[in-house]
Amino acid sequence: QVHLVESGGGLVQPGGSLRLSCAASGIMFSAYAMGWYHQAPGKQRELVAVITSGSSGSTNYADSVKGRFTISRDNAKNTVYLQMNSLKPEDTAVYYCNARPPANWSAREYWGQGTQVTVSS
Repeated sequence: QVHLVESGGGLVQPGGSLRLSCAASGIMFSAYAMGWYHQAPGKQRELVAVITSGSSGSTNYADSVKGRFTISRDNAKNTVYLQMNSLKPEDTAVYYCNARPPANWSAREYWGQGTQVTVSS
């Protein structure tokens, strides 16, 4: 059974930092591309950052978070992280972890349950 469990969300003031974690179980973690998405009320879920599989995965970020957010992974711990700095009120959303298998696998992608991030003074 596959589980993606996010943690680290909460309330933070503008300009503050949070570190989200997503612990995965039940998948061959190192083979999966891992991503973070967010969804604000009334809006569609959007990609925030993604890191490819392997020990030195390449990364890609939404323009809105470049230079502020950093995605990383620890394959030994089956965990992906999202370091969020210089947070803005518009970063407020539920943040979801995503695991995407290699394209040539007959496997599905998986989602975590989400963690709320609120940026407010």
